[in-house]
Amino acid sequence: MTARRSPLALHAVAGLLVAGSLLVTFATGVEERPVALAFGVLVAVGELARPPGGPPLREAAPLGAAGSLAYALVGAHAGHPTHHGVAQVVTVVAAASLLGGVPQLARGEGPVLDHLVRRVLAVGFAAVCFQPLHNRGVFDGWSGPAHTLLLLALLVLTVLCDTVVVAVLARSRTGWPFAPTLRDELRGLPGIGSAVCATGAVMALAVAVVGLWALPVFSVPLLLTQLSLRRHAAVRATYRQTIASLARATEIAGYTPAGHARRVAALSQAVGRDLGLPEPELTVLEYAALMHDIGQLSLVDPVPDGATAGLPVAQQRRIALLGGAVVRQTGADARVAAVVERQADPYPEQPPAARIVRVVNAYEEKARGRGPGGPLAALEELRLGTGREYAPEVVEALAAVLRRTGAQAGVHPPASGPGGASGRVVAGDSWAV
Repeated sequence: MTARRSPLALHAVAGLLVAGSLLVTFATGVEERPVALAFGVLVAVGELARPPGGPPLREAAPLGAAGSLAYALVGAHAGHPTHHGVAQVVTVVAAASLLGGVPQLARGEGPVLDHLVRRVLAVGFAAVCFQPLHNRGVFDGWSGPAHTLLLLALLVLTVLCDTVVVAVLARSRTGWPFAPTLRDELRGLPGIGSAVCATGAVMALAVAVVGLWALPVFSVPLLLTQLSLRRHAAVRATYRQTIASLARATEIAGYTPAGHARRVAALSQAVGRDLGLPEPELTVLEYAALMHDIGQLSLVDPVPDGATAGLPVAQQRRIALLGGAVVRQTGADARVAAVVERQADPYPEQPPAARIVRVVNAYEEKARGRGPGGPLAALEELRLGTGREYAPEVVEALAAVLRRTGAQAGVHPPASGPGGASGRVVAGDSWAV
């Protein structure tokens, strides 16, 4: 209940902020219209350049974010003080972000409302911290390095607050634990977050000195970065589709039940998030889980229902090693092959991803076809095996995921998108099989 109330509160705050800003702007008029138009166009272009179907939580529109924050911190234009306030900043950014998000809305991609809430709250926070004090002349004596450090400090604080908002929205939308999600977002800040902060500060300072000509000049590097993100997202999506196609080979050949690899991958990622694995390791975990049964193609006689958890240890290791060899021949990441190879090793010697795949695969196999009580019985069997076969912390994380999502009652898991779980629900991929 608390997780559901949090996004509603954030949405309500963002909605009230936008509504109030619109009323104030319509009542008082738009100050420095060329400046407002230029920044509005910049933000809209940044939003339009977002990768289609991009990740829902990462900053997929760095140019739009930098332009929004720069407008919130602009105090002068070509040497002349500006007088736009918080209301105008929020109005311009909200309108431009909504305009730039129209293509995504038309394609039905991603949580556009959450993205808009993030943008409004972040720019509103930055504007509230800067614009009222600037308009009162508090920062008139701040120049040179002092003014630059002030802008950078405000930007860093804004990005940190935005990270908390991202974690709250992710927690409510996907059910992922808040603390690991927040840690993962904080780990990503030194990358694109630092570029957004630096570009936002430079834009605000440059517009104050040379005017609006600074915007196209300083937006080019970030725009090129954003276009590179689009290409990277496309390559990553293609790579994942290739991995998923290879994983289906065991299903097509009749070695494993339909959807088994997808279910194991989705649930493995949920368990990995509960254990606090960073995003790169979650990607490796997803790919390894998709291809964990690929070694069964080497068997002359298929294992009944593809259930390898009950096989002798020696045979499990043989299948795992053959699967790792196949993965290496596909050109996949060597870490993925290592996870596939070591999923049958004693769990104290396994890397975290291999421990997770082993536990989740065993759960899916043991719960399959056992009726309504199958998931609980399978979980109990895993707990009984923690002294020998299964990592106790992984089994308990699996139990927490199942309990939190209600999977034992037949709730469907989040389907995996390019590079990770997207939090979307797909019918027919129940964890409680």
